[in-house]
Amino acid sequence: MSDSASLASVLESQNALLQEASLALPHSFSQCTYSLGHLRQAVYLCLTCTPPNSEKFPRGICAACSVACHTDHDQLELFPKRNFRCDCPTSALDHACTLHTHLEEPNATNAYGRNFKAEFCRCGRAYHAESEQETMIQCVACEDWFHESCLNLRERPPSRAPTPEAEAPVDDGASEASSSGLPPPLIRASDYDALVCSACVRQIDALRKIAGTPGALMVVRPTDSPAEPWSIIGKDEVKESVSVDIEPTDGNATNEVTQQPAAGEKRERSWSVTEEHQAKKARVFPDVEFDPPCLAPVQDPRVRELLECLDLPSQKVEDVDATKVDRYHGAGDVFLTEGWRDRWCRCKACLPSLQDRSYLLEEEETYEPPEDPDLGLSLEELGMRALQRLPRESAINGIMAFNAMRDDLMKHLRPFAERGDEVTEADIRGFFDARIRELEARRR
Repeated sequence: MSDSASLASVLESQNALLQEASLALPHSFSQCTYSLGHLRQAVYLCLTCTPPNSEKFPRGICAACSVACHTDHDQLELFPKRNFRCDCPTSALDHACTLHTHLEEPNATNAYGRNFKAEFCRCGRAYHAESEQETMIQCVACEDWFHESCLNLRERPPSRAPTPEAEAPVDDGASEASSSGLPPPLIRASDYDALVCSACVRQIDALRKIAGTPGALMVVRPTDSPAEPWSIIGKDEVKESVSVDIEPTDGNATNEVTQQPAAGEKRERSWSVTEEHQAKKARVFPDVEFDPPCLAPVQDPRVRELLECLDLPSQKVEDVDATKVDRYHGAGDVFLTEGWRDRWCRCKACLPSLQDRSYLLEEEETYEPPEDPDLGLSLEELGMRALQRLPRESAINGIMAFNAMRDDLMKHLRPFAERGDEVTEADIRGFFDARIRELEARRR
């Protein structure tokens, strides 16, 4: 604020600050989530209570405790983590919880990954909000965060020096958080819906099977030379029809050209001798269940070899590289496009790895604190509401004290009006500083 300002501009600035605060913190932070049990929620790491390099075991706190209990501590937002219970009310943290005052035992079933040590991505770099220039993307499976450069979406930019006033953000199309002014990444945020990191891809059989196929994009290059550009596989549309050789089941059956649907799409019914035979079997054995065929799209053999090489120790990969000339190189991450939950093959071989991870089949709920009932109220309205909650005697004393302060302020400002002088910020601060000194003198 400048040294001098009109009353209208001061009120306008105050209202703007209130609106900004309402948008930044629209929720009520009066209840710790410990009593709600384990759930997916926003988690914060208190670096004051558990510094990354200390011997203390890392712990996490909920959004309410980050505001109400640790507001003056150094914190790092880890964003949503599934199946997590707040550690603030437990004996694992020395700082007492002000929302859940009963001391609880440490949470034994919480999972504390590398993020709780302030380490992120496969590179293990520490995150510094003041100097970090890259957009980071969260894996939908392990919920770790990865740099775009480590996902081979762009070259790694140099760290920027922290500045008091950042320049206007330039959206690079990577995500809502993009403000680096860098060229667009190889795959824009609008071109995919979710990321699954390489380590998780290789653990989920159904996903590993479709990696690099339409709707499951991968970033690769045909050789291991840094001079070769990275490219995207899996962007091509599904071909309308392919020729498939089918062995005849009897002398009358012939080879057919069948249309192969994409993963998750239904096959069009076309009657054949084989189906007639299956129908007869169904009538003869009505209680027999026939397993549906696997509908996963055909995978490029080079993608399969890439994932197999990533499973091997580094020295083994070098041996494979020496013998394989025509193969893909890359990290093995998969970018799933919109609608990916509806495209899974649900055959007997693919479904178990999906059922073990329900978030791959249905979007999971993330807990959000309740909305702040005082959201959008002015300071005057908040003051009146607080006044109504006070006992009658305290409310009367509060009103009398406010009126006395108002009269003193008018007395302090009257000479300025008589002289036609401008009232500055220093004049107002001087008035309140004098009243504080007067109150302190009375208490002695």
